[in-house]
Amino acid sequence: MTRFAKLSLAASALAMFAITAPAQADEAGIARAKERLAPYSEKPVFTPPGEAFDMKKCVAGKKMLAIPNSSANPFLKGIIDRMKVVGKDVGLEVAEWENQGQPSQWVQGFDFAVRDKFDVINLISGISPDTVEPQVKAASEAGVKVTTSHFYDPSFKPNPLLSSTLPIGFNEIGKILANWTTVNTNGKAKIALITSREVPPTIPLVDGFMSELKENCPDCEIVQEINVGVAEWGTKIQTSLQSTLQANPNIDVVIPIYDSMSQFVVPALRLTGKLGNVKVATFNGTPFVLDFIQQGAISMDIGESLDWIAYATVDATARDLCGLPIPKKLNVPFYIFDKDNAATAGTPAQFDTGYGDAYISGFRKIWGIE
Repeated sequence: MTRFAKLSLAASALAMFAITAPAQADEAGIARAKERLAPYSEKPVFTPPGEAFDMKKCVAGKKMLAIPNSSANPFLKGIIDRMKVVGKDVGLEVAEWENQGQPSQWVQGFDFAVRDKFDVINLISGISPDTVEPQVKAASEAGVKVTTSHFYDPSFKPNPLLSSTLPIGFNEIGKILANWTTVNTNGKAKIALITSREVPPTIPLVDGFMSELKENCPDCEIVQEINVGVAEWGTKIQTSLQSTLQANPNIDVVIPIYDSMSQFVVPALRLTGKLGNVKVATFNGTPFVLDFIQQGAISMDIGESLDWIAYATVDATARDLCGLPIPKKLNVPFYIFDKDNAATAGTPAQFDTGYGDAYISGFRKIWGIE
């Protein structure tokens, strides 16, 4: 073989490697994504969040005011409604400060809690304590404990004025969404990402989404991020997504990071003729979104049992009231619902269906009421 022929053969081999190497890398990324998704398709298992204690003794005569970032959010409304039921069962009075997502209304909620001598205020999923820090300080000085739940990512440093906090893995959620997108588009997704960046947990969630795509799906592209404030979901998500889909017909995945956004996403898909053709993946496990999965409008929802969250929040609140150690996180597992298992949540879907019921007897046992 001549020197020229050898060089030509080597050049051909290099060219072939250049063509095939990216494909191999993509296949490895898809394989990693599949492996990382697998645990979230297994039925959730109850793990006690702490030592057993006398729940009824801890909460006897106590009152908790839950303040969501907006009462229009059905996910948060569902949690609080379940907390009321769980609270009644153990002797803790739970009330909601209804609001429309306005900071001035949150301030009024603090004033009400102090005036009506509540024992604890729970800021649930979305209200940054930094935004209402003067009120947190005033409530604490008045003897009202202030807690957060379903708000901080474990990477966050909680406001020091808080009595306790129950973070959840928002960064982990972002990674689940990214890996699902990778697997279900064969590593070629064109994505519209819908966010609410004024809500602090959005940041680690989106960071997790971006980092996991970078590692496992280099050919995936976020075509457009649509950032909409919580108070404007009802007026801006649908129109913004419609415009985005019309301007970018190659979009094949929509990621509304909180599933209550889906009530505005589905009409946008329907009006643009994309319903059923564009994949939609989201997070929270709100029942009406699980119904959308059964109807074929939504592809996947990372579920958390709202009832399980209610039990876990009441558990941590009671531990705080009694001066017991608080769990390091909201110990509620994530579970992927899709077309293959969404019906297990009920038809129509229910808050506490599809996850099993081991958590109910589990909590009641460590509370000493079963």
